[in-house]
Amino acid sequence: MNTQSQAVSPAGVQYGEERVYPLNKLKKSPRNVRKVGHSEAEIEARAASIQAKGLISPLVVEPELRADGTATGYGLVTAGEGRRLALRLLAKRKVISKTTPVRCLVDTVNDPQEISLDENVSRSALHPADEFEAFRDQAERRGLGAEEIGARFGVTAAVVRQRLRLGAVASDLLDVYRQGGLTLDQLQAFAISEDHARQRQVFETLTNRQPYAIRRAMTETTALVGDRRVTFVGLPAYLDAGGTILRDLFSEDDGGYVEDVPLLDRLVAEKLSALATEVRETEGWRWTAAYLDYPHGHGLSRVYPRQVVREDAEQARLDALRDEYAALSEEWGAVEDLPAEIDARLSGIEDALAASPDVAFDPAEVAYAGAMIILGHDGAVRIERGLVRAEDVPPPPAPEEEAGEGEDAGDGEDGAPPWDEDEAAGAEDHAEPDEPEGDATAPLAARLVADLTAHRTMAMRETLARSPDLALVALTHALVLRAFVQYGAMPTCLDIRLTSYSLSGEADGIDGSSAALAVAERHAAWAAHVPTDAADIWAFVVGLDLDSRMSLLAHCVGLSVNALHGYERRPGAWAHADQLAAALDLDMADWWSPTADHYLARVTKAHTLAAVREAVSPEAAERLRGEKKDALIAAAEPQLVAARWLPKLLRTSRVEPDGPGEALGEAQAPTDPKQAEPDALEEVRELVAAE
Repeated sequence: MNTQSQAVSPAGVQYGEERVYPLNKLKKSPRNVRKVGHSEAEIEARAASIQAKGLISPLVVEPELRADGTATGYGLVTAGEGRRLALRLLAKRKVISKTTPVRCLVDTVNDPQEISLDENVSRSALHPADEFEAFRDQAERRGLGAEEIGARFGVTAAVVRQRLRLGAVASDLLDVYRQGGLTLDQLQAFAISEDHARQRQVFETLTNRQPYAIRRAMTETTALVGDRRVTFVGLPAYLDAGGTILRDLFSEDDGGYVEDVPLLDRLVAEKLSALATEVRETEGWRWTAAYLDYPHGHGLSRVYPRQVVREDAEQARLDALRDEYAALSEEWGAVEDLPAEIDARLSGIEDALAASPDVAFDPAEVAYAGAMIILGHDGAVRIERGLVRAEDVPPPPAPEEEAGEGEDAGDGEDGAPPWDEDEAAGAEDHAEPDEPEGDATAPLAARLVADLTAHRTMAMRETLARSPDLALVALTHALVLRAFVQYGAMPTCLDIRLTSYSLSGEADGIDGSSAALAVAERHAAWAAHVPTDAADIWAFVVGLDLDSRMSLLAHCVGLSVNALHGYERRPGAWAHADQLAAALDLDMADWWSPTADHYLARVTKAHTLAAVREAVSPEAAERLRGEKKDALIAAAEPQLVAARWLPKLLRTSRVEPDGPGEALGEAQAPTDPKQAEPDALEEVRELVAAE
């Protein structure tokens, strides 16, 4: 058994002799070079291996000696401390006894510290690719499952599944990995799919071999399980229809991909179409259409629900129900478990009020308008009602025939040509004293009409400038016409235009943002009260109280804001946008967050690290510097959102007024625009009170 030299130690034990020590007679050598102990996971793995296969390699020990050179009976473990700790763990768990005999190799010739150092330095770790293939061989040749393999090697079944998936990558790509041509992250990206042909095709054709690019190429015919279409249809419905899921074993959330995208699209289309049919049949629209995305640039006009006009008795009934509901809520609001009769009464009132809404579409408009059923960015359905196709627009009522000044300078009552200004001047020079006076109802010459109305226009400009309150009314009237009247001539003498640039094509999902939803809600609330006949809007605006009129004006002006940095250079507009944002005290952190979709996944790692450095701390950024991009985004996103960090384009500069000319920022501009301007529902309530 002893193949080494026969040198004899002071204790009389030959060098290289094998000896069996009881487990409780083994100690860690004080000359072991490893100061950082083995991790719990390492000890667990070795314990699992020993339990499954026994102790493959003996421990190297030296006998413990007393001061007089006699042996104590204990062995000091020079090499194999991790195995000793694993054996002690098994003994603690009662798998083996504390006195279990342990095979050891006694070395009293070599320096114990050198042995310990050699044990930890000279060995070569198995290449990961060899490890992956070895795990695959255990599964295929021996038929072991992931749980059993994990138990035999002290790792979780999830880790085994990852290694089996990596071992199933095309052999030529594993060879490239062995030679250093691929990183582990890149290999994991290829391993998303077990299609070897696809792996080789992507490897040969893809120039950008970043892991995210490989993963995207490997899954370009799939959809994430978090896709809005999957959210809408439901994963169980997709699986019940025969769909399959490709799991990404290397993502922290155990994400996956829907492999049968055509099936998913068919399920989405069927469900949206069914909803469109249901909306058309239950609500009576002329047409409904289902869309996966909002069809921007559809060119349709729109009608809005209006305030419902009721008989006095019906209105009194509804008011009484509201009063009763408010009284019951106040009386029983603090009670957690309501009596059955009170709960039933509150539910009954809610149903009655819901059946008689305060605003509703005109049935005549429903008969020629339609609705779009659209899948939102979050997988929820959005219904856009009241859309009118050009061919369905009813013809405007014929204008009443009126005669008077400024009308069509056509033929007179007797069929004679219109009065000519030059002829009139000549006739005046040569008129005889007894010339007839002529027809007082004849239209005036066009030049004279222009002359007179030019003077009237100039006088109106001057007098309107002296009446700021009336100027506000006229401005509001002109803007309301542009914002709410869909077609026909605009009955306003103010040459004011209002345009609202569509932002839908500039930012994904912007129509579902909190700001866009608030604008749409306010617009619909006002549209319920603005008259449908453009000729009646002047009286409507005049009849508003000052606060309501100012709120309506602010809404219309707000629709015209365009601070977009697009292909067209507008430095003056951009500078004014900064000034306006400062006057509004705009804080974009109330409306936007630096999430992965909004920002982090669309910028470089350097941008993300710079944001963390600025918003959190330089130390936090340094800790994340070595992370891969996906892990970096996952770690940075919650920190940046919590810090309300904003990129420079979204920050508002605080500008101090230079003098009295800029006093608006202090005296009139509110510090919190959301507090100064009532919300849409409050506006409507004020408007109803004013009427």
